Amino acid sequence: MPQVIPRLSPFGRALIVERVGSGRPVAHVAAELGVSRQTAYRWVNRYREGGVEALFDRSSRPHASPNRTTQDREAAVLAARAELRQGPARLAAATGVPARTISRILNRHQVPRLAWCDPITGQLIRASRTTALRYEREQPGQLIHVDVKKLGRIPDGGGWRVHGRSEEVRGRGIGYDFVHAAVDDHSRLAYAEIHPDERSETCASFLRRAADYFSNHGIARIEQVITDNALAYRRAHAFPAAVAALGARQLFIKPHCPWQNGKVERFNRTLATEWAYRQPFDSNSARTDALAPFIEHYNTERIHSAHGRPPAARVSPT
Repeated sequence: MPQVIPRLSPFGRALIVERVGSGRPVAHVAAELGVSRQTAYRWVNRYREGGVEALFDRSSRPHASPNRTTQDREAAVLAARAELRQGPARLAAATGVPARTISRILNRHQVPRLAWCDPITGQLIRASRTTALRYEREQPGQLIHVDVKKLGRIPDGGGWRVHGRSEEVRGRGIGYDFVHAAVDDHSRLAYAEIHPDERSETCASFLRRAADYFSNHGIARIEQVITDNALAYRRAHAFPAAVAALGARQLFIKPHCPWQNGKVERFNRTLATEWAYRQPFDSNSARTDALAPFIEHYNTERIHSAHGRPPAARVSPT
């Protein structure tokens, strides 16, 4: 319902009161200002009851809200958000409060978005831009998004996230891990592995294992595979050959348009916030060992905000 904009400003209402107070008829003053007599009488009566402050707009908030969430439940929601650092859909499962109510509670208490916060401390560090444009294939396997995310390796004993930034903590020179990820467009079922490089042969081997993983989880056939325009995907031979061996068609995003591969790009951000940087690991092997359990949790337990169910439930609804 569109908001009703008052015909008169506080100055116009005061003018009605001033002219009527000088002895002029209410009907004449109302005609001069282009309002009804009822409107003029309303502001005159409000002024007599409450003075000048009564001429300003009243809040539309009701005097009483008996169905409003109690303070104890709001406190529980805020505590769960601070501890779990998750969105309304998953907080609803943890607290028993509906997701829409959680959204109102977070907004009422001006809790910043997760994308604006540091994934480990939860402190506000940045803003984010979003888009309302969305798309989705009709069936699982029609389109698989593939990408690689590069992460700095963690020195033994932990890096700066454990000990803070200092000259004594150095992770330079120990190289990077390359997290290869694949996401089904329809169900958001995901698979990821860690490798020491992103060569075409490595990408091809990963794709074959990802296809086996999807097959074991109910996606028998992959029709299309979309990637960015990295040399390993476009110009080398191994990855296109692996796509062809699956009987699939290879697609590429438009240059400088990463949102066209948005499903896996968003999954990469989830990996960063909920796995790689969810806690300060004290070794690179500890972070590596935590990947497979997270993938299992992501696919079978974690509620996906796109459809309100874990991805595996959308592949096999039963």
